Amino acid sequence: MPIRPTALGVALGLAACAAPAPGPTRPTIALTTDAAFDPASIPAYAGSHDGVYRYIDAHQTEHVANLQRWLRQPSVSAQNQGVQQMAELVRDDYRRLGCQESELVPTDGHPGVWAYCDYGASTTLLVYMMYDVQPVNPADWQSPPFAAQVIDHPLGRVLMGRGATNQKGPERAFLNALESILAVDGKLPVNLMFAAEGEEELGSPHYPQVIDKYEARMKEAAGVLFPFHSQDPQGNASFFLGVKGIVYFELEARGGPEGGPTQAEIHGSYKAIVDSPVWRLTQALATLTTPDGNTITVSGYYDAIRPPNEEEQRLVNGLLKGWSALEPAMRQAFGVERWIEGWSGAETQLQLLFNTTLNIDGIYGGYTGEGVKTILPHRAVAKLDSRLVPNQDPDSQLALIRRHLDAQGFGDIEVRKLSGYPPAQSSIEAPLVRAAIGVFAKHGAPPSVSPRIAGSAPYYQFTERLRLPMVAAGMGYGTGAHAPNEIMLIEPASGTRAAGLAAQEKFYVDLLYALAGS
Repeated sequence: MPIRPTALGVALGLAACAAPAPGPTRPTIALTTDAAFDPASIPAYAGSHDGVYRYIDAHQTEHVANLQRWLRQPSVSAQNQGVQQMAELVRDDYRRLGCQESELVPTDGHPGVWAYCDYGASTTLLVYMMYDVQPVNPADWQSPPFAAQVIDHPLGRVLMGRGATNQKGPERAFLNALESILAVDGKLPVNLMFAAEGEEELGSPHYPQVIDKYEARMKEAAGVLFPFHSQDPQGNASFFLGVKGIVYFELEARGGPEGGPTQAEIHGSYKAIVDSPVWRLTQALATLTTPDGNTITVSGYYDAIRPPNEEEQRLVNGLLKGWSALEPAMRQAFGVERWIEGWSGAETQLQLLFNTTLNIDGIYGGYTGEGVKTILPHRAVAKLDSRLVPNQDPDSQLALIRRHLDAQGFGDIEVRKLSGYPPAQSSIEAPLVRAAIGVFAKHGAPPSVSPRIAGSAPYYQFTERLRLPMVAAGMGYGTGAHAPNEIMLIEPASGTRAAGLAAQEKFYVDLLYALAGS
């Protein structure tokens, strides 16, 4: 017998149709000023250190060999391949600089490396380095990933190997520059602290333990440098003053009181009477965003986001002048036909820099091999990451997800945090930042400066914990990070305007003297 609708039911239904509940919305990112930062407002560094430059030019064969020595030592942190040996190599190279202290720092994971080099200077620079690299599949490489061969490339002569640009290449180039200054002048214009880690590619879970041991001394530094390739092949330079934070976590559904097999997979025919953890996980995931995956539906997830401040707006306005030309090329390089909602131009830049994300990195459960295997899996897992902007906190954001799942009836879904840290950012007014811009200008590459990049790194240890400005900067070009055929430019071909190894090293020489005010 059909159920007859009541007048109240009809009225409620009509009211619901007439006034649907508002859905979740992404935050609006608005700029309130037209003022733009101009790197030309900072004078080019005027110093010249010709004796050191000549030494660099005369020792390029030796300097390339130094890079090869680093790249030929595997240090794959995810597989613990060669990590201890690489840490010892880094320590020994710090000792060759005459550092009074150079030691491995035990952690609950891979060791850190600390060094202190006192040259009697009035200024001290802290240098952050990572000595670990990503895993490789040798079959995908044009040249063996740990052979570190110098080969011909359309851009010129390049060094190919895992770590060439991320991050061993620019780091060892920086050490080449230091050795060149010492060979000519006998001392450096600044004192140095080194704090290296072997777990950056794992999310730096134990790097705070390295900071713990030397925190008070590190706070005496004028700033933090991360040697970095900052140019594109055309010679355009850019660098960033910050990074997004991240929380990386797993969601797991298992058979249990809510249903599903508890010990192992069972025959797929039993789906007629047995619940599926895989379906449960996918249903839970579907509640986290709108159907297109682009708006986070977790209550309060956007609430903590701080709008762009005045300095960030000036920096972004300076970037937008060249962004319209860069954005289509970036889409083509990624193999992406369209951005979300067809965005273009300024909107893509604003969203990339100032909005948070919720991304599924992978889902696994049951059988995914070739052919047929009809089973009902007993567990399913998804790995997710969320890129965080000021003022989002990793633990607070994860707590919102936990609360959301509970409210949606998914209290049985396990949430496991794997790593996380907050955003980090430095000011354009910091002396180290301004010194770097001036040196870029001297080398003919006045940089575009971004308040942050969309990626993440543990820079908060420096900017938030130590209250030090940090820059990731340097001349030179590399590509293939985390991918096959990773390269670093050594000798540019005609028409390639990015710096080769010698010019990269001269940049670091000038940067140290500029920071020292000489």
